[in-house]
Amino acid sequence: MSSLPARDTALTKRMVATLGAVLVVDALAIAVLALLVRPWLAPVAGAAGDALGVSAPPALAWLALGVPALAAFVWVQLRYTRRETLDAVDAEVVGPRERPDLHARVTRLAAQADVQVPTVAVADSETPNSFAVGSPRRSTVVVSTGLLDALDDAQLDAVLAHELAHVKNHDAAVMTLASFLPAVARGEYSLLDAITPRGVSQSVTFTAIAVLFGAGALAAAATGAPGGSLVGAAVLTGFVVLFGGVMLGLAAAPVVYLSERLAHDREFAADRAGALAVGSPAALASALRTLDSADSPAEDARTLTVDGLCLLPHGFGGVATATHPSTADRIDRLKALATAIEGR
Repeated sequence: MSSLPARDTALTKRMVATLGAVLVVDALAIAVLALLVRPWLAPVAGAAGDALGVSAPPALAWLALGVPALAAFVWVQLRYTRRETLDAVDAEVVGPRERPDLHARVTRLAAQADVQVPTVAVADSETPNSFAVGSPRRSTVVVSTGLLDALDDAQLDAVLAHELAHVKNHDAAVMTLASFLPAVARGEYSLLDAITPRGVSQSVTFTAIAVLFGAGALAAAATGAPGGSLVGAAVLTGFVVLFGGVMLGLAAAPVVYLSERLAHDREFAADRAGALAVGSPAALASALRTLDSADSPAEDARTLTVDGLCLLPHGFGGVATATHPSTADRIDRLKALATAIEGR
C-alpha cells in the first residue's frame, strides 16, 4: 500500500485564499468590536500604561491587543463549529471499547498516512455518509451507522483513508473554520452561544458582558473620557445591532465563494490520496457508487453546514449541495487513476 502523496499545490493555494478571506473578515469583526469598546478601554489602558511606566503608539498598542484577540476568535470558531457539527448529526465519540474494529482501522490507516490519529465518532443515522471536522490538532472523523452497514471492508478502508486525507491536507480544518461565518449569517450559529461555555446560560454571558461594559463606562467617566466618544459608541452599537446581520452576510460572501471552490477541489484531492493510501482506486469508486445509490435523506435544515463537509453532497439530511463534484466525475477520475497505476 502507498502512503498519501505530497500535498496538491492547487489545493494549497485555494486553502490559503480561503483562510486569508476568513482571517480578513475576522479581523474586521475584531476592529468593529474595538471601535465599540474604545471609549471604555482607552482611558483604562492609558491609566494602566502610566502606572506601569509603559508608553507605546496607539496603533502598536491596539495591534498588541488585536492579534491575540484574532487568535482567540479563530480558536473559538474552530471549537464551536466542531461541537455544533457533531451535535447536528447526533454523533457520539467512540473509543476502542465501543467500536474496536472501526478504531483499529482508523489507527492503522492514520499510521500509514503519517497523520495523528483523529477522534472517531459515529452518527446514529441510516443515511450513509462521512466527514472530517476540527482543527489540525483536534480533528474528528465521523461516519454514520448507515455507512458502516453499507460498505464492505475494502470500501470502508477507502472511505476512511479519504477522510484522513482531508485531515492530513488540513483542508478539513480550513473548511471547519470557513463554515462558521456563513452559518452565523444564515442564523444557524450564534456568536453569543459561541463564546458561552457549555453548561452556562447565554443570559449569564450576556449579563457578564453588560457588567463589564458598565464597569468600563464608569471607569471611563472617572478618568474623564469625552462624552462625545461614548455617544458615538452607542450610535455605532445600535447600527451594528440593526444591520450587523446584513453586514456580516456581505462580508462573508467572499468566504462562501472561496470555500465552495475549495469544497469542490478538495474532494478530488482526497479521492486520489485515499485511493493511493489503500492501493485500490476501485475500492473507493465502488464505495462512492454504493453510497450514491442510497435513498436521499429527508430535508433537515440543521445539517446545512454539515453537508458541505461530507463525502457525498446529500449530507445527513440537507439539500444536496452544488459544491461537490458529481459522483460520476469522481468515479471517472478514479478509473483513470487505476489505469495509470496498472500501466506503470
